[in-house]
Amino acid sequence: MAVHTAAHHSSGQVLPFRESLLAMLGISFVTMLVALDQTVVGTALPTIVSELRGFELYAWVATSYLLTSVITVPIFGRLGDYYGRKPFVIVSIVVFTGASVLCGAANDMMNLVLARSLQGIGGGMLVGTAFACIPDLFPDSVVRLRWQVLMSSAFGIANAVGPSLGGFLTQYYGWRSVFYVNLPVGLLSLFFVWRFLPHLRHVEHTGKMRLDWPGALLIAIALGSLQLFVELLPKHGITLSAFALLGLAVASAISLWKWEQRCPTAILPVDMFRNRSLAALFTLAVLGGFTMFSLLFYAPLLFQGGFGMSPKEAGIVITPLVVFITIGSIANGRVVSRVKNPNLMLYIGFAMVALSCLGVVVATRSMQQWVLMSFMVVGGLGLGFVMPNLTIFAQQTAGREHLGIATALLQSLRMIGGMIGTALTGTLVTHMYKSGVRSALEGAGASHWFADLGDPQILINRDAQTTLVNQLTHAGHNGAMLLESAREALVAAIHLGLALAAVIAVVSVWQTRRVPPVKLQRKLEPVIHAD
Repeated sequence: MAVHTAAHHSSGQVLPFRESLLAMLGISFVTMLVALDQTVVGTALPTIVSELRGFELYAWVATSYLLTSVITVPIFGRLGDYYGRKPFVIVSIVVFTGASVLCGAANDMMNLVLARSLQGIGGGMLVGTAFACIPDLFPDSVVRLRWQVLMSSAFGIANAVGPSLGGFLTQYYGWRSVFYVNLPVGLLSLFFVWRFLPHLRHVEHTGKMRLDWPGALLIAIALGSLQLFVELLPKHGITLSAFALLGLAVASAISLWKWEQRCPTAILPVDMFRNRSLAALFTLAVLGGFTMFSLLFYAPLLFQGGFGMSPKEAGIVITPLVVFITIGSIANGRVVSRVKNPNLMLYIGFAMVALSCLGVVVATRSMQQWVLMSFMVVGGLGLGFVMPNLTIFAQQTAGREHLGIATALLQSLRMIGGMIGTALTGTLVTHMYKSGVRSALEGAGASHWFADLGDPQILINRDAQTTLVNQLTHAGHNGAMLLESAREALVAAIHLGLALAAVIAVVSVWQTRRVPPVKLQRKLEPVIHAD
């Protein structure tokens, strides 16, 4: 494999326009693959849980994916810095698409969670390598912002069709089809990446790279035990096993920090966390992930389970959230390089996300659809102002040496925020819903029906609802009223969960002041081109 330094074109890109366009199409299809999966699954999830029975694993369908992604993103971010990103992008597409087929074939919730874990490994490899390909191709950050519009558009197309497609496929072809839809997109992205993405490396290396496996293992233990602790606490209270998990998470995190200070090829370069600007951006990534994933996963459940919408109707209401993430990203690309203080976009973005969460918190079933959709528009625009800027600012601050790991770490931390957000919101919703239903049933002297009404999946499955109401009425209870009480309990529970997300968004606005003023400079540095 011949290695040579690629000459930069005057416009601040490594390749001529046509080659740049085809390479970016490859990365855009990869982005589409991940985005489509996240949005389609979110809308289909209530129906999946209703069919496979297992609300206790509802949050795990999301968090198993996030957990394995979080662990693999930094590993492959670092490997991509060392060996070049193209081989890992190709492998990740194959793993992700194969795992999607396994998800579609799952016959119970546990198998689905395991298949989602494998899908998360593929997704983590994709995010850790594909996103860092863009600064490789466009070292000039102003040129990069222009080209990122292409990726934002792909992200937007996937997000625009995702919720409605998820609702449509679930309603007419069954929930399994929402996973099989990844197959054609995966094959298309594989073709473009294989054929057109150049194999770029920053530095020419001799000898084998030593990967920090102890660091990777400690990350897995710390995050895995933290996740289990967050899941167990609301369900079982303060128990010995919950404390043991918390202790394991803290001990692993301390061990990780100490080990990474000594390890020459640390998976988490400690010096990056000492950089004031990067540390502030990393914190915002965690907070942003918390709010974003809470909104993406629990708004569909509110609209379907709480407000009684069909999957298709819920998909239509959710669509503006994901469409306007893209529109916000495109608008941001035009504005951020022209304003005197680019940090202003982070303040505006987080404030809009907080407003969107508060809008959903005050939402009622009688509220007109266009009002609910306007809350989604505000949230989408806010996230569109926040997410690309966190990435661009971190790449600008980290410099060429830590480009891959900084990009990967930012995505990882956003996923950690998402993992904590969906788990905390999920356990809060489950706990509060069960408590509300239990008190309603006790008041009606129907406590023994808790097994049927204690799982929110009954509020998604219309056939099961009709059967249950008839059974309750036959037993001398007001079935319709008890079902309505369950809906009210779910709405109140999700409102509380999203109120927490709104508080986190407000904290993010306050936290943004810790980011030192960022200047978008033009940097042209040589890159190793391996063909």
